[in-house]
Amino acid sequence: MSAEVGQFALILALLLALVQSVAPLWGAWRGDGVLMAVGRAAARLQAGFVILAFGCLAYGYVTCDFSVALVAEHSNTSQPLPYRFAATWGSHEGSMLLWVLILAIYGAGVAVFGRTLRETLQARVLGIQGLIGTAFLSFLIFTSNPFLRLDPAPLEGQELNPLLQDPGLVFHPPTLYLGYVGFSMAFCFAVAALIEGRVDAAWARWVRPWVLAAWIPLTAGITMGSAWAYYELGWGGWWFWDPVENASLMPWLLGTALLHSAMVLERRGALVSWTILLAILTFSLSLVGTFLVRSGILTSVHAFAVDPKRGVYVLGIIGVTTGLSLALYAWRAPAIRSGALFQPLSREGGITLNNVFLAALCATVFLGTFSPVFIEMFNGDKISVGPPYYARTFAPLAVPLLALAVFGPMLNWKRDTVRSAFRRLRVPAAIAGVVVVAALILAGVKFVVTAFGLGLAAWLGAGAATILGRRWWTGRAYLLRAVRTTPRALFGLTFAHAGLGLVVLGITGVTAWHSDKVLSMQPGDTVAFAGRTLTLSALETVQGPNYEARQARFTVKGKGAPYTLSSERRFYPSAQSQTTEAGIHVRPWGNLYVSVGEESASGIVVRLWNHPLIVWIWLGGMTMAFGGAVSLSDRRLRLGAAVKPAVLAQPVAAE
Repeated sequence: MSAEVGQFALILALLLALVQSVAPLWGAWRGDGVLMAVGRAAARLQAGFVILAFGCLAYGYVTCDFSVALVAEHSNTSQPLPYRFAATWGSHEGSMLLWVLILAIYGAGVAVFGRTLRETLQARVLGIQGLIGTAFLSFLIFTSNPFLRLDPAPLEGQELNPLLQDPGLVFHPPTLYLGYVGFSMAFCFAVAALIEGRVDAAWARWVRPWVLAAWIPLTAGITMGSAWAYYELGWGGWWFWDPVENASLMPWLLGTALLHSAMVLERRGALVSWTILLAILTFSLSLVGTFLVRSGILTSVHAFAVDPKRGVYVLGIIGVTTGLSLALYAWRAPAIRSGALFQPLSREGGITLNNVFLAALCATVFLGTFSPVFIEMFNGDKISVGPPYYARTFAPLAVPLLALAVFGPMLNWKRDTVRSAFRRLRVPAAIAGVVVVAALILAGVKFVVTAFGLGLAAWLGAGAATILGRRWWTGRAYLLRAVRTTPRALFGLTFAHAGLGLVVLGITGVTAWHSDKVLSMQPGDTVAFAGRTLTLSALETVQGPNYEARQARFTVKGKGAPYTLSSERRFYPSAQSQTTEAGIHVRPWGNLYVSVGEESASGIVVRLWNHPLIVWIWLGGMTMAFGGAVSLSDRRLRLGAAVKPAVLAQPVAAE
């Protein structure tokens, strides 16, 4: 019965999405408050019905209702309960339902918390969001129905992909989708503002929290995904430039640019058209990520489906959504004034340069991701684009961007001078210089690139601290008051930039000093590796809830007190597949990573990795997300802005 309730709830949600698409847009055009109120009610009700549908599917997984085809294909009774629940979004259909759920919740959020918005702007935002909801609910119901029944129902279901039976599945996809789908609100605000003919500081004040609310979980989701791949796949890496990894990175890069440009628009009324364009393109790239994992055009361990029909449908949504919004942008762009003027050496200038580099990085990743597809389409050749391409293209753009990241917050709005700017930067520069010199002395000249990488990390960290230090030094006569009155947004900025420095520290350390070893071992064998001595103390078979495992236990001595690491080679009888569970000893200065492979008469294959400083990559990523959350908690970002004069020259005649 729960499947029928869920199916009916989805149909009602689709009908409400249609109402939400038409009523508020028509009401805003006619100035009809009743129709605009209908749009708000439809958004809230739609969210309620989608939540009900999602709950019905989750109930089917938890109770092992194998009469539902999706449950039978991705769950069985031997799966632990957390993984049965997480399997709700572990398939194409379930993940699309999660996508629609988050979209509906964001729409309901605008309906509930948008009281201080101009009524017509709120109505148009909800109308655009309703159109997107209509498209994806239709996709879900007509091509990816999660509630199809089986008759007769099997006594036992198939198993969820063993690689997904991990706590990472519980947290990573929902967090990532909160970011992906969250950028739909920035898109809706951009298109609504273009339709309305009004783009002003009040609009920027409203859109920036929504951008931040998407950027935070996307940052955390990418970080979680990197950590999950690191410990689950048994490959010893943290990023592989996989197409689906790139699909999350591209909207993050443009979303970061959007976050900064919206701040310039709010504070100075500048970068108006650029901010609108970024809002459109960022969500378009989020849709591209949805397309990549469902089209089968690119091979990835993250892909949900390889059905071209589904990919074509999503591609159609991308084409219509992006094409119409860019056409509207092109039509309205001539009427958009550039806003306030500023000197190249100013905070606005620094953020603009920041945006240029971020956009170039995004273009580089896009080209590397899709060039194999384009080349195969034109001449039939199949090529692969891997880490060497990104090392030669992405890194040369990323390094100057990181170096310039400290300048922006140190510059004054509108104009500044070279002398005063360098005076504020002398402390971070001195600290970075000391780190570079110390690294060269300790590691040697052959590690010059590593020394500059460590110096760059110190530059970012010291620069972040200087953001607060500059404010507190100005109010040093009343230091406690200066600290107490510091806006949370400034603390958030400090944490975010400091987290970026930690990421650079981790990348530099693991890239420069990692080491690895592959050998065959039998119980009692000992090997020296990376200043440690590892002894294979036991090799035995263990039984899990739904798998059998060959477990190797190692006693490790050196670099601290002795400890034990275990690594397993698991076999899942139901899925007839194997996975590797690595043993990882995590410390701030580096990880020891042990992975076991096939077993033979000569022993079991053991792969060892030493990963110096790698943990700081993930600590840095989560620190960046935490900084965003601190900024979002700033009261100024949670209040509506007073209406100010429009930056768009004239509304269209129809208005």
